[in-house]
Amino acid sequence: MAWLVLVISGLLETAWAIALDRSAGFSRLIPSVVFVVTLLLSMAGLSYALRDIPVGTGYAVWVGIGAVGTALVGMLTLGESASLPRILCLLLVVAGVIGLKIFH
Repeated sequence: MAWLVLVISGLLETAWAIALDRSAGFSRLIPSVVFVVTLLLSMAGLSYALRDIPVGTGYAVWVGIGAVGTALVGMLTLGESASLPRILCLLLVVAGVIGLKIFH
């Protein structure tokens, strides 16, 4: 259960990062509210998962999921570069996250 919560929390990290960008410095209400809610849920989930998963592993997986998710959203919907080197680097992060899970 801790791993499932950790993955969901990582996905919520992607949501709050995108909402933070869309809030335009907290000048737009809806993205600002989405940011606060998803940030709190993401942190609560991380906190819950760290009861059973070591902090180094849990935090690295959480950040990795959030970073890859945010970069993918940027590439797929926000017009950010989807160059081969960027995609390869994201695959390295995914490999690291999988490795942390396997060798946990």
